[in-house]
Amino acid sequence: MSVPAPRGCGLRTLDLKGDERGSLISIEGSRDVPFPIQRVYYIFGTQLNVSRGFHAHVDLTQLAVCVSGSCVMALDDGSVRQEFTLDRPDTALLIGPMIWREMHQFSPDCVLLVLASRWYDEADYIRNYEDFKDKVAALR
Repeated sequence: MSVPAPRGCGLRTLDLKGDERGSLISIEGSRDVPFPIQRVYYIFGTQLNVSRGFHAHVDLTQLAVCVSGSCVMALDDGSVRQEFTLDRPDTALLIGPMIWREMHQFSPDCVLLVLASRWYDEADYIRNYEDFKDKVAALR
């Protein structure tokens, strides 16, 4: 039995084009990304056995693509928790607002590209899991 994805989250397949010369994937706003892109960043060089994330965003939506290597993204909406292995550059993970995220098992060559719906704003972060659960409960 498969576990449902947390609300507002899910995998998306990106259009892979290629021939004998190699491969190309484009990510286009309004087609592949269901929000206006305000920020793009990437995570790389993560040390062995280091985990990242451990936060949620109040309003931010993200699309994450592991363009090289692999990592595991654990998503939690306060009721459902599911892990997604990102190991293909043609697979993107949509992460809605009010989702706790943790990133684990980074391969040495991992490059995780993230497209975000908002500019960086520390006030949008929830960095304590108990506070996150309280805020989710208040929304229900």
